[in-house]
Amino acid sequence: MDLAERILAGDRRAIAQAISMVEDGADGLAELSSELFAHTGRAYTVGVTGSPGVGKSTLAGALVAHARRLDLSVAVLAIDPTSPFTGGALLGDRLRMQEHATDPGVFIRSMATRGHLGGMALAAPEAIRILDAAGSDLVIVETVGVGQAEVEVAAATDTTLVVVSPGWGDAVQVAKAGILEVADVFVVNKADREGAAAAVRDLEQMIRMGPPLDWTPPVVSTSAATGAGVEELWHEIARHREHAEATGRLDERRRERLLREVAALAGERVRGIVRRRLDTDRALVEGLVSRRTDPITAAEKLVAGVVPAEAAGERTGP
Repeated sequence: MDLAERILAGDRRAIAQAISMVEDGADGLAELSSELFAHTGRAYTVGVTGSPGVGKSTLAGALVAHARRLDLSVAVLAIDPTSPFTGGALLGDRLRMQEHATDPGVFIRSMATRGHLGGMALAAPEAIRILDAAGSDLVIVETVGVGQAEVEVAAATDTTLVVVSPGWGDAVQVAKAGILEVADVFVVNKADREGAAAAVRDLEQMIRMGPPLDWTPPVVSTSAATGAGVEELWHEIARHREHAEATGRLDERRRERLLREVAALAGERVRGIVRRRLDTDRALVEGLVSRRTDPITAAEKLVAGVVPAEAAGERTGP
């Protein structure tokens, strides 16, 4: 069997090999993606994001345990912006989820983006599709931090959980990253600690003060280490899914994600071609440096060389 057939059969080594191809931007990835794409779209995806130390991995592990009790197959993809050879998420996540490591219904993988065109925001959807094609009912995507790229990855799921801890010490960082806007469900983890009730009240007040929404994000208290609140959290995820399906928002959200991904992939490829041409076109560079050619004209010339039909009637600048 070729790699795609092995993935469709649920071969764990093949799945791991394919995700490594995504990490590295390896040759053959486009062909693999083409073979698998028709077999995707069945898995439900849940993003888990929040500041470091709020207990995202423990919470993800608790959700895995709950899903397995419901006889769902689960994949966990922990997105690490750094190399796995530095330790970090690769070591930590696998240790925290060790209880699931021998379960054939669970696949856990930390993923860095060493060579993938476009970085995490474009690598993650490809990895998710591999896990989807392999037969996972649920794919949990955990991000390591709350930078813009991590927020984009977490938001590129069907339901996005934003996890905070009592005290709201990370509130400013979270707000700056724009993470509050992507939440479908807020989770106050470590709810057995002092300040948990205040954190819930603060979040609920923030939601009330915001603009009216067709879906009001619920705030759930959990203690992932003990399992407290996890069943309620699962219920809210299911409720959000039902709402999204009933309103058509789920299909719309998935469609928007695909269109954004294609536009971003195309943009990365055009950018690469333009950059290479700019590096080799000495006359154009000299014209810029000597002020004989302005940047807008130079950009139009470069883009016209890549997509002449479109560039003929459009300007790239304001």
